[in-house]
Amino acid sequence: MSGHSHTAPPSDPELRIKALESLLVEKQLIDPAAVDAIIETYETKIGPRNGAKVVARAWVDPDYKARLLADGTKAIAELGFSGVQGEDMMVVENTDEVHNVVVCTLCSCYPWPTLGLPPVWYKAAPYRARVVSDPRVWDSNAELRYLVLPQRPAGTEGWTEEQLAELVSRDAMIGTSVVQAPAAGVAS
Repeated sequence: MSGHSHTAPPSDPELRIKALESLLVEKQLIDPAAVDAIIETYETKIGPRNGAKVVARAWVDPDYKARLLADGTKAIAELGFSGVQGEDMMVVENTDEVHNVVVCTLCSCYPWPTLGLPPVWYKAAPYRARVVSDPRVWDSNAELRYLVLPQRPAGTEGWTEEQLAELVSRDAMIGTSVVQAPAAGVAS
């Protein structure tokens, strides 16, 4: 999400983490490239890909979609995704009439097992303050976390779950973007 401040000083925990990382690199106990690869994996592959698989299954399996909307935690666990900060999940569906978005107004409650690491902007005060002005905002908290089931884009009829999952972004599952229709005649 654009518009957040890049000039704000890092928080105390961020400074401590950076200091520890620098010390470990200096002592050659960790490889900075390895740390970057691990972070990249959790930000873009493990977590968001889990949620993308949930969304894709819901798009192709109406029975699964019904179970997902009725009991998100249980339906998500059917695909093997559960755990701390993902144990109580509610799924809200985007439609032509309703667009949902998720925020945690108190801190940064976020469904890690389904969406991976939260984006930096998700924890930022400007996002938290701005997004709550919309009446279709779901306030994630320590007891309940949300997943937005984005609309399936037109032009994906006949696509496999794997192809569909490739279209789904973390931001679409938070509700800050929509899944884009593929280019004509192109299947991933």
